[in-house]
Amino acid sequence: MAKVSSYLFKIASHPQEFEQIFRLNHDTFAEEIPQHDKNEQGLLVDAYHEHNTYIIALKEKEVIGMISLADNRPFSLDKKLGDIGDYLPNQMNINKLCEIRLLSVKEKYRKTKVFIGLLRMLHHVFKEKGYEGAVISGILREEKLYRHIGFIPFAHQVGSAGAIYQPMYITKDHILLTEKLLPSPVSFLPGPVRVSKEILQTLGRQAFSHRDAAFMELIRRVQVSLTQMTQAKYVQIMIGTGTLANDAVAAQLALLKGKGLVLSNGEFGERLVNRAKRYQLQCRIVRKTWGEPFTETELAAELDAEIDAEIDWIWYVHCETSTGTVNDMERITRVIGGKPIKQAVDCISTIGALPVDLKNVYLATGVSGKGIESISGLALVFHNQEIQPNEQIPPYLDLGLYYLHNSVPYTHSSSLLSALEQALTKDFTKKYSDVASMYAYTYKRLTGSQFELLPKEQQHSSPIISIILDKQISSVEIGEWMRRQGYYLHYQSSYLQERNWIQISMLGNVSLAAIIDMLDLFESMCLYLRNLQGEINEALVE
Repeated sequence: MAKVSSYLFKIASHPQEFEQIFRLNHDTFAEEIPQHDKNEQGLLVDAYHEHNTYIIALKEKEVIGMISLADNRPFSLDKKLGDIGDYLPNQMNINKLCEIRLLSVKEKYRKTKVFIGLLRMLHHVFKEKGYEGAVISGILREEKLYRHIGFIPFAHQVGSAGAIYQPMYITKDHILLTEKLLPSPVSFLPGPVRVSKEILQTLGRQAFSHRDAAFMELIRRVQVSLTQMTQAKYVQIMIGTGTLANDAVAAQLALLKGKGLVLSNGEFGERLVNRAKRYQLQCRIVRKTWGEPFTETELAAELDAEIDAEIDWIWYVHCETSTGTVNDMERITRVIGGKPIKQAVDCISTIGALPVDLKNVYLATGVSGKGIESISGLALVFHNQEIQPNEQIPPYLDLGLYYLHNSVPYTHSSSLLSALEQALTKDFTKKYSDVASMYAYTYKRLTGSQFELLPKEQQHSSPIISIILDKQISSVEIGEWMRRQGYYLHYQSSYLQERNWIQISMLGNVSLAAIIDMLDLFESMCLYLRNLQGEINEALVE
C-alpha cells in the first residue's frame, strides 16, 4: 500500500483547484481580513487571476494553502502607489520583477510545514522564471515574518482599516538563499548522473599536458581499471559522448566483409539502425516491440536464416535506455555458440551499474558519465584484439590510431581522466548489489500499486524502470511536479513524451532510502491526479 505524503505542493492547473483557490481567497481576504466584501457564494476571484501563477498546498484533495505570483505590470502595488520603480533601489531591474500575493494558509495548518513547503515551491518557480526580485504587500501583523525571510520595506503603507499593508521587496540573492534550506535534489536521470564531491574536486586541479609522462601513466591506470572491471583486453578512451563511441564501432563494422544483424527493441536500437544506414553497413534489421526482449528461439532462427549470406556480426544494445529492457548478453552468446559471429554491444547504460563481462565481445561501448558516476565527456570503446589504423576511416573515429597511440592520438583531458580515475575507486560489486536491490524494491512496489512497467517481467536486474502512465496522468505534468519537489525523473526526451512514459534510473548515486521517499511522493501525486480526473469525468457524465 502506498504511503500517502502528508502534504503535496504544486502549480494549480485544474478547474477544481481554482474553485478551491477562490474559496480560500474569500475565506482569507473577505472573511478573516476585511479587504474585500463578502458574498453568498463564498468565492473571491482575484482581479489579477488571469495573470497569476498559483502555488498550492494540498492535504489529500483539499487546497489548504496558496501563494501567487505574477510578472505582468501594472502590479497591484503600482495601482496603490503609482509606478513602484520610483520607490525601489536604482540597481533593481524593474523589468525582471514579479509580485508575490495572496499568501494564505488555513488556520489549523499554520503551525505546520505548509508555509515552508509553499516557500520551497516559490523558490523553484522564481529560479525557473529568472526573476531578479519580487515585491509584496506584507500585512502589518506579519511584517516581522517577512523581514525574517529577507523582505525590505519601501514606500508608505497602503490599504484601509483592518487591512493595512507594508510594501516590501526582496532581491534574487535573498530568494535564492532559501536554497540552503532545501534538501539537495535527488537525480533519477539516466545521465548525466550526480557525482561525488571528491570527483568534483579533481576538476579544480591544474590540467597538464597529454604528452607528459604523468599523463600517459594516468591513462594506463584508468585503462587497467576499466579492463579489469569488464574483462575486456583493451579499451580506448576518446574525448566525446556515447554517440562518438558508437560511430567508432560502426566505422570498424564497415570494414568487415560479411553481413550483419542489427537488433532493435527501443529508441537506442533504432539509433544503431540509423547509424548502420549512414555507414552503409550490409545488414538485416530485426525489430521487436519496444520493451520486448529477444528470445533464444528468435535469435537462433535469425542467425540460421539463409538470406544472402551467413551472419558475420551482430550489433545490439545491452540495456535499452528508452525502456530499461536488458538484452541478455549471455543469452546471445549462448545462441551464437561456436559460430564465428562477432558481437558489437552498446553497454552505455550498463557499465558501472550491472556486472558486464566483455571477454566474448568484439567491440563494446561505454561512457564516463553514467553508471561509472564520473563527469560526462569521455567515450569508451572496448575490444579484444589489436586494431590497425585504416585510411578509409576519418581520423577522429579510427580506433586503430587510438590503439597505436595508447588512446592519445590527439589532445586529451587530464581533468576528465583524473575524475574518471577517482570514480573507478568505487566498490562496484557493492553498487551492483545495491542496484539489484533498488530495482527489485521499486519494481515490486510499483506493480503492487497497479502501475504498468517496462521491463515487462522482473527476470533481470536493470538500472532503469519505465512507467507506462495511464491517460489520467501526464508524464510532463508529474515530471515537472516531481522536479519542483527535488526529485528529477526522466520525462523530457521526446520518445518518452510521445508515449506518456516516465523513467526512474538507478545509474547514479542514489539510495534505497531516497527511492522510498521519492515513491511515497510519486504515488501520492499520481493518486491525486487520478482522483481529480475521476471527478472531472463524473462531472462530464452529469
